Amino acid sequence: MTKLSVNINKIATIRNARGGNTPNLVDVAKDCERFGAQGITVHPRPDERHIRYEDVRQLQPIVTTEFNIEGYPTNDFIELVLRNKPHQVTLVPDSPEVLTSNAGWDTITHQDFLKETVSTFKNEGIRTSLFIETNGDLIRAAKDTGADRIELYTEDYASHFKANKEAAIQPYTESALIAQELGLGINAGHDLSLENLAYFAKNIPGLLEVSIGHALISDALYYGLENTIQMYLRKLNF
Repeated sequence: MTKLSVNINKIATIRNARGGNTPNLVDVAKDCERFGAQGITVHPRPDERHIRYEDVRQLQPIVTTEFNIEGYPTNDFIELVLRNKPHQVTLVPDSPEVLTSNAGWDTITHQDFLKETVSTFKNEGIRTSLFIETNGDLIRAAKDTGADRIELYTEDYASHFKANKEAAIQPYTESALIAQELGLGINAGHDLSLENLAYFAKNIPGLLEVSIGHALISDALYYGLENTIQMYLRKLNF
């Protein structure tokens, strides 16, 4: 079964727009789980534009499903993860100024750095995933870092889905098969939505988790949070 992890960054963005604590991030995380989410994802950036480091500390003791922290492994980020020990850390290659994650790791160029970083987390019992694109050589190099999983970056799939979904999914299916052969777990995220999720899930063998935030929270403005989470779960449980 593929798990749905709800990324709550956008909730923090709304809160930060006015100051104060509305909406309350901790309450939203609890409600997401109560409504059926099987995980909570956050991406604390150095400028704390949405998720703050203090949010992570408050969320850690209350998440009862799976807690996934995404981010670029700066020293501060590594310390934050080690102190809060989530179930999973997802490493992304973002520079601090980018608006959103827009590329996967070059696991060949950054092999030594990733090996050291992955080892740091795994030594503390934290499952480690690498954000990556559909390139067999990069996936094989991801295995060499010691990572437990990869997270497939789905922007290319989403942008070509309407024009030709069969062609759009093909490199993702092929990448998943390579990952399976290597013994890597498979996650996916970033551009999945109600429109394209079911087809993606049906065609990705061994898909363990999807992390969805922007589309899900946007849909919740129309359908309500509980109903939206249930709609996404139905797309996964075909």
